[in-house]
Amino acid sequence: MGNDETGTANALRGHVEALRPIIASHGGRIVDTAGDGVLLEFPSIIAAVECAVAAQRLMAERNAGVPEDRRMLYRVGINLGDVIVEGEHILGDGVNVAARLESIAAPGGICLSGAAYQQVRGKVAVDFADLGEQQLKNIALPVRAYAVVMDDAAPVRPTPIRSGSPRLSIVVLPFTNIGGDPEQEYFVDGVTDSLTTDLSRISGSFVIGHNTAFTYKGKHVDLKQIGRELNVRYVLEGSVQRGGNRMRVNIQLIDAGTGNHLWADRFDKPVGDLLDMQDEIVARLAGQLGTQLISAEARRAERAPQPGSMDLYFRGMACLYKGYSPEYMAQARDFFEGALALDPGNIEALVARARVDLLIGASYMTDDREARLAATEAALTKVLSLAPEHPVAHNLLGAVQIQTNRAALGIAHCERALALDRNLAFAHASIGLAKFYLGRAEEAESHVNEAFRLSPRDTFAHTWMYIAGLAKLLIGAYDDGVARYRRSIEMNRNYPLAHFQLAAALAHLGRLEEARSAVQAGLALDPTFTIRRFRAAAPSDNPTFLAQRERIYEGMHKAGVPEG
Repeated sequence: MGNDETGTANALRGHVEALRPIIASHGGRIVDTAGDGVLLEFPSIIAAVECAVAAQRLMAERNAGVPEDRRMLYRVGINLGDVIVEGEHILGDGVNVAARLESIAAPGGICLSGAAYQQVRGKVAVDFADLGEQQLKNIALPVRAYAVVMDDAAPVRPTPIRSGSPRLSIVVLPFTNIGGDPEQEYFVDGVTDSLTTDLSRISGSFVIGHNTAFTYKGKHVDLKQIGRELNVRYVLEGSVQRGGNRMRVNIQLIDAGTGNHLWADRFDKPVGDLLDMQDEIVARLAGQLGTQLISAEARRAERAPQPGSMDLYFRGMACLYKGYSPEYMAQARDFFEGALALDPGNIEALVARARVDLLIGASYMTDDREARLAATEAALTKVLSLAPEHPVAHNLLGAVQIQTNRAALGIAHCERALALDRNLAFAHASIGLAKFYLGRAEEAESHVNEAFRLSPRDTFAHTWMYIAGLAKLLIGAYDDGVARYRRSIEMNRNYPLAHFQLAAALAHLGRLEEARSAVQAGLALDPTFTIRRFRAAAPSDNPTFLAQRERIYEGMHKAGVPEG
């Protein structure tokens, strides 16, 4: 301000006044101004980012034609976190992190924390560049930072140091249109575009924007080179081929560092409405890819000499993928606790730990079921106060309510989860479970079928088949129940409750030897299970459901499940 302090001060006030309508339109509040800085508070992180983008675009317009040495360029730092309220002011680490992010942003740029990025990816019309973990001044732990790529494609600030490609980073290359039918080209591009959008909803993912990915269309480029150019760990490529009245989609997930193929699959079905087909193909592939990417990250984490918080989270999820036995859930919970010890604000580890506690309570593995589920609900409520649009947290909160005699409220949370992520197959299965707690077991299987339609090879699909078996057992369709329980166990043998309820269904059919064998398989996984514990923890007081549940007690008793 040395050359013209008065003029600079007037220009600064003019810029702030010009920005006020934009701030107000996004629900923002000017908390404080100090020198040339402004502290703002917003009701949602999406509103904060959209306001920042609009503000920087307005500043670019106002600076047009102004000599370069007279321009005013704002840096913006955005964070999502707890604050301390003192009167009209806000304080604390949530504010401090935002201030430090502002200092590393490019002039005229926007820099977000990882916590903020996770809530806005795929929900605002901008691309992001991963700046890696940053050691910010006076902030104890490193903070992962992301820069908004503005319209003018200004280079991202080069100063941050990257420690390799970001975790869960991927580019979806344009799918190949085999046969070259020009009328099919829009369908092929649509699959690529939609899959890019849906993968961006995977928690913690970093997905290269489709505009960048489409610059590789029709080119034969070495995949390892693409990985280096875009700084991603994984490349997804695929093809679409139409033959007669059938459409086939092939897909391959590749490690961009080594060029090794990690996973491949094929989707083949009769040609119908192309837009409906596109939605179904994308939903199935996105669900499977999420599991494959997390599994790949878990394998990387096992080799890390000093695993970070997200490394431990991925390893915990890999334990859960093995099955819902007490052993695997204890291992998973230990990893999630370790992740939170390193980073108490790791939202995904908080959600995953809550998932484990929910499963332990819902699977009758503990006598303190009520207290455990209450603690789980409190944890998920806190998560949603920090990340109100986290679909899995909504789904899990709904599942807790379903398990605690509030099935109708739980269904509403599951429906909210589906509004946020249409591919969340687990939410459909949870609604199916709620239906027979409401005494409407005959409606459950249609919801389970929808879960399977969305994700037929899902890692957790064995629990959905278990729900279908339970629905049959409750209404006395024992043969159908046995078939579904056996299918569930074929998918994953590590869920004790499936064995115990298979035993009950077999006992009702008079197949006692098979029933006793099923009981032993269940006790090998959970030696503490008893009929007493199961009976004492009925998740609903609906009279129809309670009457139907008597069939399970009777069958378990006949099969030789310990009474307790």
